[in-house]
Amino acid sequence: MAKGKTITGRLWDYVRDDRPFGGNDPPSALFYYSRDRRGDHPRHHLAAWSGILQADAYAGYNELYAPNRSPGPILEAGCFAHARRKFFELADVEGAARKKSRGEKAGINYPIALEAVQKLDTLFDIERTINGTSPAERLAIRREHSVPLMAELHDWLSAQLARISRNHDLAKAINYMLRRWDAFTHYLGDGRVCLSNNAAERALRCVPLGRKSWLFCGSDRGGQRAAVAYSLIQTCRLNDVDPQAWLADVLARIADHPVNQLHDLLPWHWEPRSLKAEPDSRSIHSCNPDRTPN
Repeated sequence: MAKGKTITGRLWDYVRDDRPFGGNDPPSALFYYSRDRRGDHPRHHLAAWSGILQADAYAGYNELYAPNRSPGPILEAGCFAHARRKFFELADVEGAARKKSRGEKAGINYPIALEAVQKLDTLFDIERTINGTSPAERLAIRREHSVPLMAELHDWLSAQLARISRNHDLAKAINYMLRRWDAFTHYLGDGRVCLSNNAAERALRCVPLGRKSWLFCGSDRGGQRAAVAYSLIQTCRLNDVDPQAWLADVLARIADHPVNQLHDLLPWHWEPRSLKAEPDSRSIHSCNPDRTPN
């Protein structure tokens, strides 16, 4: 909130959630603050990491996908939710009807866009049936059902693109997928990959919801502190832990907690002191608290 002006800051949101393929690592969310959205920010955030990154088509990620990247490659996985959204906006029949009823000018509805949404929805329906199963099981179902549908979708998109102007909004939506087809088909060969990055999108919802309430972070340091708070709170939510109860308990005991046992206070290990103090009525022997992740 500099004198006479304000600066729009950015929050970068990274989420790990392996539950769709039955992974053992607990889910977590990590937020970073910056004053702009230059591509060097994600390169700095992920400098020591390699793996699979599922995101939108933001150009700032492109250098992360270099094959000779150190310490290891980052594989790009396309987000079908972002691809579907572009078609959905052009096939929003209900939205057009609402605008018409209010006397507002409704946009044009395109049958091609509606058909694209229906084809993508079929792929999402398949994913709902395999959510939570092992990577091998997910891969087997995808090879049987999703692979032929994706091949059909590619041919259909290519045929539609040849029929319309290259500057048309539909052409832009189609090219969004065709130009990144390798990224969109990555999930067909890896059972760990999801169809979308909706886990990160859901975690990010706290930002626009809160922005309507408090509007400003006040300073760069305020933005950095907000990123820390969002990281802690959203990680609690991902692990089905009440953020308020967790924060109140951890802040009350962290000053006396051994430094080499801080991992016990992480949301997926945490147990309230009130529960730890209760004796185990099922046994006459004392035992350590159960550390099984939520």
